[in-house]
Amino acid sequence: MARDLAWALANSDLIHDRATLDASIAAMAPAIARDFAGDVPVFLTVMHGGLPFAGRLAMEVGALGMDLEFDYLHATRYRGETSGGALTWKHRPATPLRGRRVLLADDILDEGHTLDAIMRWCRAEGATDVRIAALAVKKHDRCVPGIRADYAGVDVPDRYVFGYGMDFQQQGRALPVIRALTDEALREL
Repeated sequence: MARDLAWALANSDLIHDRATLDASIAAMAPAIARDFAGDVPVFLTVMHGGLPFAGRLAMEVGALGMDLEFDYLHATRYRGETSGGALTWKHRPATPLRGRRVLLADDILDEGHTLDAIMRWCRAEGATDVRIAALAVKKHDRCVPGIRADYAGVDVPDRYVFGYGMDFQQQGRALPVIRALTDEALREL
């Protein structure tokens, strides 16, 4: 059943506020600047969800004097649904990856199927190093083996989360917080 954002807000819990998210993103920047010192990595934003996080992270890294080459990709398994299906590529990066280091910026590392496929594609395109920066990491034991966030912001519970790039039925990506639907609300969907 389709619900609107007002319903989702009324039937969810605040998981992380804006100050916590801003601080966690700022805390990732020094490690990224250190690990990529001397390089200008291809900074790939995973659309749509990664956009708010990637923009903020890029500014934090830039404030440390590090340059990034921006591009984006759009690969999805969800298409507005609550569970993933087959990977669909909507846009591949235009920047050649051969011989380049890549930093993927995404909103969440959940089970990792999408990021695993993206990483494998980047390597097939000749990227020499592919790392993941994720705003949120969902806490469970279902992640694809070998997939992890090299730079992680916050942990989130194993619930339907939305905000800061993550959507609730294609709504709420612009919320500056992360919220999670209550179990009761999830049963109503």
